[in-house]
Amino acid sequence: MIYHVLPGDSLVEEFRRSGIAGEVIVCREALVDGPIDAENLDEFWDQRARFILSEFGDDQIEYHEKVANELDALRELTGHDEINLWFEYELFCSVNMWFCLSLLAGTDASVFRVEPIGLNELSRWDGFGQFGPDDLRASFELRTPVSETQQTHGVRLWNAYRKGDHASLDELGRADHNCYPYLREVVAAAIEQEIEPLETVRAITRTGERDFGKIFGEFKKRAGVYGYGDTQVRRLLDRVAAPTT
Repeated sequence: MIYHVLPGDSLVEEFRRSGIAGEVIVCREALVDGPIDAENLDEFWDQRARFILSEFGDDQIEYHEKVANELDALRELTGHDEINLWFEYELFCSVNMWFCLSLLAGTDASVFRVEPIGLNELSRWDGFGQFGPDDLRASFELRTPVSETQQTHGVRLWNAYRKGDHASLDELGRADHNCYPYLREVVAAAIEQEIEPLETVRAITRTGERDFGKIFGEFKKRAGVYGYGDTQVRRLLDRVAAPTT
């Protein structure tokens, strides 16, 4: 079987229109936000469900059905299967992809990375956002095989990231694998994640800007490497606005 892991529901409709064969698995997680270090996978999913409930009020059962079970299916693949990971370059998507590679470890499935091709230096963090069916087909045709060594590297990146092991992240970020473009920039952002995004929002709001749309747009210009959506930026704004004690 051929499978495609898409980086969110927003890409599903355009992907369907592309006519690319295969079953769709949607990654609905945002592992750059909230707790991710757990003793085992069952505990991990429960931990994430509790976080989603506490921060956003979403139902834990629905989380397991729509998010956890969707991704957990990756562990059931075999050597007869092919999996295409449609992930963008920034930290948000990189972390999700590293996690997916950890789920695929030991499955013997053939793994490919599908990138948003044709983006220049200024737009490289925009990902598949403006891609239509033709663009998606072109990206799929130029997909990159992910070797066993490269898959292992992705798993190591995931483990270093979830544990906050900056020394290991820095070392892993120096590797040169064609399936991990911009890895050094992404790893550098990961190491500064607890400081840089918050300081960026703080600097923007110091100008007196209060319109969220403009704040979000400016954040993307200054810190696009993080790939944060409006949810993450709103949470940063809440932290900036919170009284200090």
